[in-house]
Amino acid sequence: MALSREQIAMRVAQEFKDGDYVNLGIGIPTLAANYVPKDIAVMLQSENGLLGMGPYPTEAELDADMINAGKETVTSITGACIFNSAESFAMIRGGHVDITVLGAFEVDVSGNIASWMIPGKLVKGMGGAMDLVAGAQNIIVTMTHANKHGESKLLDACTLPLTGVNCITRIITDLAVLKVANGAFHLLERAPGVSVEEIQQKTAGKLIVEGDVPEMQFKN
Repeated sequence: MALSREQIAMRVAQEFKDGDYVNLGIGIPTLAANYVPKDIAVMLQSENGLLGMGPYPTEAELDADMINAGKETVTSITGACIFNSAESFAMIRGGHVDITVLGAFEVDVSGNIASWMIPGKLVKGMGGAMDLVAGAQNIIVTMTHANKHGESKLLDACTLPLTGVNCITRIITDLAVLKVANGAFHLLERAPGVSVEEIQQKTAGKLIVEGDVPEMQFKN
């Protein structure tokens, strides 16, 4: 069975390591703030100028002035700091973000990502995505495996305008965890109850499957 948005975010959070500085993009990635493993400490960074972002607030914690880059209300953790966006982007461009997690319309076997526009539709701008794919040391894409029409979003070559080139290392979808390497997607894990055959059918780009592929495990 395909994962929910929350389950995808939970699996994404398992990629974080103690001491990481992490930027979470708009959409599914921001949900990962709620699932950071309790046995590690990470600093979540937002390009609008917050380092030390916490989980989404309860009604009692709500502060309309405390927002992330997607204009969603957030909380801050002990040790957080607030600064202007110029300093935030200097942090990103200087390579000080260990992991960035982004949503995407398409990714391909060369590690390219298309995440910011669909031709013919209103575009408000790229935001910080282009800086993040150029500056972060490890880039993870999280998205549904197929679009609303059932078409694969994992391709041999992206068809939409690119956000970044040869930059994606790992993809976590509602069906699978995949690594991008050597011109192919490599299947590492599958969602509970999802078969390798279903993943193969829904992956348009070259997919390599080696041995028995384990189901995802979710930590408490």
